[in-house]
Amino acid sequence: METERASPRYLDIDIWDPAEIVDAMIEGQFAAVAAVRAARRAIESAAIAAEARLRRGGRLVYAGAGTSGRLAVQDGAELIPTFNWPHDRLILLMAGGPEALVRSVEGAEDAAGEARRMVALHAIAATDVIVAVAASGTTPFTLACLREAKARGALTIGIANNRDTPLLAEAEHAIWLDTGAEPIAGSTRMKAGTAQRIVLNLISSVVMILLGHVHKGLMVDVQALNDKLVRRAEAMLHRLTDRNETEVRDALERAGGSVKLAVLLLQGCDLDRATDLLRRTGGQLRAALDLVGRDPAEAERLASVVSPPLDRALADD
Repeated sequence: METERASPRYLDIDIWDPAEIVDAMIEGQFAAVAAVRAARRAIESAAIAAEARLRRGGRLVYAGAGTSGRLAVQDGAELIPTFNWPHDRLILLMAGGPEALVRSVEGAEDAAGEARRMVALHAIAATDVIVAVAASGTTPFTLACLREAKARGALTIGIANNRDTPLLAEAEHAIWLDTGAEPIAGSTRMKAGTAQRIVLNLISSVVMILLGHVHKGLMVDVQALNDKLVRRAEAMLHRLTDRNETEVRDALERAGGSVKLAVLLLQGCDLDRATDLLRRTGGQLRAALDLVGRDPAEAERLASVVSPPLDRALADD
């Protein structure tokens, strides 16, 4: 269990000069990035598989305990304001519940029965994707979440920092992060946590890009919930359409704050047409723009190639 091993390199870290301690810990962060890079093929494969399930209406499930659980919950929570990911398509399974996000809950990580109960409560099924994270790769709660979700047909992604552990062996997509021993033995909030955070960020970001929530490097599904985000939405519209401030604000207001709809409105679509184009293309703004001005029959044919209707996609499975 490499994450628990005491490294001879750090044996006297408690009597080192503070500058040496900082340098050693920075070195550890570089090692975390290197571990992620070594796992990039597995990360890519997991993201592609997750996108296919989620495009069919599935839910994204995060599971973990302790530091790993908090990192997973954080990644999931950020998808809602950043990409307008629906609340009802995000499930956060944290050992010990919400209280464990801010303090340690004794025995929570060993509660395999509670994990199975939570998976059943949310009726996790074949359309869903679970991302289970545990530095050790053996945490009972996290492992039980993955096993129960897998038994119900969900796509399983396991992230761990120890090789040949149950979480990796049983996940359909296993991501091993070889971060090794920590400067403070067993403190996996350090190198292991950094590597986990990067992988979670990569998987969710790649999935959201593939699902059409990003256009030309911009967060076109961002929720404009405050003045800063309204200004960001207006700036995106100006950049994408080169229209003046008045036109941009009017379009954004008519679109109910949706940047994607506003872009199509500024291209001459009415609201119903813009909404229909985005529906037909599965929310892909680039594809929707390609259909502007085409006759309805041709638009429908081209849209079905970009994003097959949900009922047909499910039948293809």
